[in-house]
Amino acid sequence: MRYFVIVGHKAATTGDFKLDDISGGAGRLDILVRCVNSAFFLSHDIRRDTELFLVLQGGDDPPKTIRFSGTELRYLNPDERSTSSLIRNALMKKMDAEEVRSSPGIYVSRDHFAKVVAMLAEKGRVVYLKEDGADIDGTEMPEDPVFVISDNKDLTEEEELVLLEHDPYKLSIGPYSLHADHCMIVVHNKIDRDHH
Repeated sequence: MRYFVIVGHKAATTGDFKLDDISGGAGRLDILVRCVNSAFFLSHDIRRDTELFLVLQGGDDPPKTIRFSGTELRYLNPDERSTSSLIRNALMKKMDAEEVRSSPGIYVSRDHFAKVVAMLAEKGRVVYLKEDGADIDGTEMPEDPVFVISDNKDLTEEEELVLLEHDPYKLSIGPYSLHADHCMIVVHNKIDRDHH
């Protein structure tokens, strides 16, 4: 399995945003929506071996985590508007302490970043995508990697400390900073090539 954790520092945590304003009024939700597409879409199929966790930390009701499970996903389309709608529907769900299913393959919880990372660290090796990490070329990917990526802002000092508790494998995908969704495609391609 491949796991991706994307931190949305200002991303909306309530479903009262307009679908026409996901980059402004929804706290750069557009970045996270593109990450959903990069995580799952192949040309004519969906990656079933992938789980994506969007950790939303903005808005009026943080934190919330939306989990996308590739093995169960239905109704996911490649356009940003329909993906935003699926996220908005998840954010409108009433929940207590437990994770709640919003639609097939999409779940919402009140899990915070540290809890998500700790839970996934038990399933696979945490990988921190960072410019000063080991070069992805010639590097063997760990089994069941857990990639942690930030939105258009770097991880905070506190978030980085949480990661370092799990002795992450630092990996660089190139000499330049890329958009989060582009990083995911590079990583997928590397694993695809290694295991094809």
